[in-house]
Amino acid sequence: MSGRGRLALCAFAATLLAAGSMLPLVDPAAWIVQAAFLLAIQSGVGALARRVPLPRLLIVTVQFLISLVLLTVVFARGQALVGFLPGPEAVQRLADLITAGADDVGRYAIPAPATDGIRLMLVGGVVLIGLAVDTLAVTFRSAATAGLPLLALYSVAAGLSGGAGWLWFLLAASGYLLLLLSEGRDRISQWGRVFGGAGRSPDGPAAGLDMSGGRPLAPVRTGRRIGALALGIALAVPAALPALDGGLLAGSGNGSGKGGGGGTISAVNPLVSLQNDLNQPENREVMSYRTNSGSPQEFYLRILALDQFTGAEWRPSRRSLQDVPKRLPTPQGLAPGVAVTEIRSNISASRSYQQTYLPLPYPATEIKIGGHWRYELAGRTLVGDRGQTTRGAQYGVSSLVVQPTADQLAAAGPAPAAMRREYTQVPGSLPKVVKETADRVTKGAANNYERAVKLQNFFASEGGFSYDTSVNSGTGSAAIGRFLKAKRGFCVHFSFTMAAMARTLGIPARVAVGFTPGTGQSDGSVSVGLRDAHAWPELYFEGIGWTRFEPTPTRGSAPEYTLPDAPAGDTANPSRPQASASAAPSAAPSASDSCPPQLRKQGECGSSTAPGAVVPKGPGTPTGTIVWVVLAALLVLALPLLPLFWRIRVRTHRLNSSAGRTPADTTGRTLAAWREITDTAWDHGIGPDDSQTPRKAAARVVRLGRLDPDEAAAMHRVAGAVEQVLYAPQPRAATGLPEDVETVRNGLRASADRFNRIRAVVAPRSAVRVMWAASERWSGFTGRWAARWSGLPRWPSRQRG
Repeated sequence: MSGRGRLALCAFAATLLAAGSMLPLVDPAAWIVQAAFLLAIQSGVGALARRVPLPRLLIVTVQFLISLVLLTVVFARGQALVGFLPGPEAVQRLADLITAGADDVGRYAIPAPATDGIRLMLVGGVVLIGLAVDTLAVTFRSAATAGLPLLALYSVAAGLSGGAGWLWFLLAASGYLLLLLSEGRDRISQWGRVFGGAGRSPDGPAAGLDMSGGRPLAPVRTGRRIGALALGIALAVPAALPALDGGLLAGSGNGSGKGGGGGTISAVNPLVSLQNDLNQPENREVMSYRTNSGSPQEFYLRILALDQFTGAEWRPSRRSLQDVPKRLPTPQGLAPGVAVTEIRSNISASRSYQQTYLPLPYPATEIKIGGHWRYELAGRTLVGDRGQTTRGAQYGVSSLVVQPTADQLAAAGPAPAAMRREYTQVPGSLPKVVKETADRVTKGAANNYERAVKLQNFFASEGGFSYDTSVNSGTGSAAIGRFLKAKRGFCVHFSFTMAAMARTLGIPARVAVGFTPGTGQSDGSVSVGLRDAHAWPELYFEGIGWTRFEPTPTRGSAPEYTLPDAPAGDTANPSRPQASASAAPSAAPSASDSCPPQLRKQGECGSSTAPGAVVPKGPGTPTGTIVWVVLAALLVLALPLLPLFWRIRVRTHRLNSSAGRTPADTTGRTLAAWREITDTAWDHGIGPDDSQTPRKAAARVVRLGRLDPDEAAAMHRVAGAVEQVLYAPQPRAATGLPEDVETVRNGLRASADRFNRIRAVVAPRSAVRVMWAASERWSGFTGRWAARWSGLPRWPSRQRG
């Protein structure tokens, strides 16, 4: 196989190995097969174009156009001209898919589902990275710089997942080293045939005389150094990259972190911690509204519900979406006998609030909004489609104020069996203390309603809990157990723990994420800011439906149906929103605005930001994980010592070779001793020079190694024995070769400085022979698979390396 053909195969393999780091991000991982197929076609087109040959820039252009056609056929065939040409509609379709994919990345937890948008981003990204690697390494013959796009591909995976696994790093690094070695081998081969072939066959008869000295060694050294530098960067950069951990409302631009306003609040994974979004110094407005509700303190704006508890995280179920109906269905479980009042609200989202889920009062019955939105039935949520977000959205909502009485809740019958199966599941990792505490707190309760109220009061007032945003924000099983013990946390802990405890009692439960009612303004509108973000539990009662509870102290308001002898709320004329009714929240300032500075610093005021719903994982680590981590750590520690072990093994084998008396045995023992001396000199910094005869090579080692007369004599005896077996008509068997080798080794060690002595033992330079042998085997393997190319015509190349 030609040098360029070998380089093209190595570039293809290196890109696929680096792309492997993206596999944990998406489930299923079948996209990698599609990416490999398109990448193979792209590489084949490049190989054919170089055989013609074409100018370099034209080769790159042809590969890019073919890649664009392939992506069009796979992802936008219906919009393409004649089924495969990327016309304006096809390009628009690809752009829409990329936008949707970016939104899906923010919407789903890892591993995300392989939506069309995400698949286009993955496959297209791998194809583009492959084009960059092929262009740099093969077309422009610069394999070292081809490591940059490979590094970018790995770093993206590491950044998104919070650090890619060591296995993926080793695969990506192996692909890059393979590329460097292939290029180095091709460059060395351009100097013509090398005498002896040491790099090709470490144990061959003349291996000791082919040590790639002089000029051919420089590309190998350069490639190794560049490879080591690139691998060091690949280790350091992902460690410095932050994972995407910004909550449902994560600031970007100037609005990120604890910075000022003016940025964009964008939707990210709904399963990340919202602790990073708490205690913002500025309560930036995300939306405002007007409503004719007579109970403005009950006007929670809900984004989505988290209804799956795996033990490590709470997350929303994957459910199908549908077109938004003109009138939303009746809420699940709501019976005709429960008092409800329909209210109307006009909501205006800030242009700095960019969210894929639409905040709505629960339960909404009718929504008037422009743009591309989809409806999810079980959670009664609206999700943006084709890049649609809440940024600057203005919409009207009709919703129900459900006003059950305590008697109705107490008399609620059992939930349907399917509802109980889905919403009362708890993981086996949930500590026993959760069930025990739930039983103790609700002891004496006659029904699920009384149990729910007792749980709410236990957290909100009677259990000694306090609101504290400085604690670990984990919401897994272990974090819930710690929260019950420490009795300090924020809305994430209160809502998730109450929901988990309700499930242990057989009450269907989930957690809603959204905003508390906000603060009334002088013009009659209500302003909702970052600090109004919140999470709360919803419990299901047959005949009433999903019902809100408020266990978090100092946050929101307890529902009237949970208060003793509470009068039912009143509602104004629902015919149109009334400004006077919406002013009610301003009568009492919110906890975050009226809280003293000292308590605000401690997080006791309930000021929180966006709902980043939630989930960081509880830190409880299984024993199996610890064992694997320890084994992986031992393996990582052992890897740097592999050259040392290899060198000891090779030295032992060479100096204890066969004791036969045939001429072949004599030649083998002598050349093995010579290989050991030249490798020992190499380990101590004296690079081999295969252009010299054994006698001159020995003199060079004596001079550079500053050997004393006895050590020099041993060196020359071995060199003379080599000349005997190579050139004498009847070679004579030499004696004492192992002793002479050991004498020279001791001399080289004594004359070397401390650094070179240590490196000769721990990181011997001659260990590069392992890579040469691996490269040779890989070349043989790829050569067999590429035999089908041998029948193609070979045009003389006009390009020079």
